[in-house]
Amino acid sequence: MKAPPEAPPPLPAALAALTGQGVAAIDTPAAVIDLDAMELNLARMAAFARAHGVRLRPHAKMHKSAFLARLQMQAGAVGVCVQKTSEAEALSAAGVTDIYISNQVIDPAKLRRVAALAQRLQAAGGRLGIAVDSLEGIARLAAAVSGQDPEADATSTALDVFVEIDVGQGRCGAPPGEAAVALALAIAAHPVLRFAGLQAYHGRAQHQRGVDERRDAIARAARAVQDTRARIEAAGLAVPLVTGAGTGTFALETASGAWDELQAGSYLFMDADYAANAHDPAQPAFEHALFIKSQVISVNAAHAVCDAGHKSHAIDSGLPRVHALPGQGALSFANGGDEHGILHPVAGDRTLAGAPEPALPAWGDTVWLIPGHCDPTVNLHDHLIGVRGGLEHGTVERIIRVDARGALT
Repeated sequence: MKAPPEAPPPLPAALAALTGQGVAAIDTPAAVIDLDAMELNLARMAAFARAHGVRLRPHAKMHKSAFLARLQMQAGAVGVCVQKTSEAEALSAAGVTDIYISNQVIDPAKLRRVAALAQRLQAAGGRLGIAVDSLEGIARLAAAVSGQDPEADATSTALDVFVEIDVGQGRCGAPPGEAAVALALAIAAHPVLRFAGLQAYHGRAQHQRGVDERRDAIARAARAVQDTRARIEAAGLAVPLVTGAGTGTFALETASGAWDELQAGSYLFMDADYAANAHDPAQPAFEHALFIKSQVISVNAAHAVCDAGHKSHAIDSGLPRVHALPGQGALSFANGGDEHGILHPVAGDRTLAGAPEPALPAWGDTVWLIPGHCDPTVNLHDHLIGVRGGLEHGTVERIIRVDARGALT
């Protein structure tokens, strides 16, 4: 049987814009970063951490970009967090040197990759950390470290190991208290592992809408952290660091005194879901910096359709919100499927001077969307288009590569 002809090499991904172009030239749909807003967020979070004497280790699973991780570290962050081994590998390959995998890794092949990456980072003057929540996880991690370096010991190991405790998320994590003490002691007793502290993240609290609700949730989490830390120290083992917190609650973790390091990530871009939270005046206000630029491709009697559907923005935390520029009428966004968004005028809106009724956009008009959830939205894009000077008249200043896009293993 005759072999089929070889397929041609794949075409490189087309960029939605080139540097120097005006914002109007950006092809759609595209993920666009308002650099002015992003830099305000960067500075406000860095200033908060400095003023309160806490370390900042932003979660890079949000932006998956080595450029943005380095920008955060230049502003004062000690390093970044990731959730997956492949995210750590991608960011390390692009020059990020201080990385913490705030998740469980159990597969032996992945753990060998973790151990090898730890050695590479150590050789480059960096460091790698990882979380565990079971004796099984500790044993598997130790086997991988020993296999990578037969002469490893607790003083030379390149890997920081944190015990994750469940402080309300109901996901990974050992129970606070004696179960966590046993894990910490097991790490400390192991000849090739180094106990680095506690991982304590309350993800559910991030999106509780009321400030009082969030305050109560973090107060309970803080008591669990403080009790666990005291028990470990009473057992004769120092707890060098407690790391955790998120964009919705970091001021509460800081005020409790129970956390030494903040892992907030979404603050850099923000999204529609976080914007629905009541603002805590103890936290700096953050600006929306991530937008999806879309274009109207169809107009009907009662609705218009744009070219940004599920493949352009994540909907796990709700549909995107339409961001009206000055002079534009208010629109609502309805689910249109993979490649379409359905737009309706908001009844009662009189944004457009003299408009007797709420107006629909016209064919070819730009519609800006604020995604419901920034993290998985970024993972849908190869590049982020960095714009300086605003969404209306700005200029493309930088194309930001999403280095860890699709890094799921």
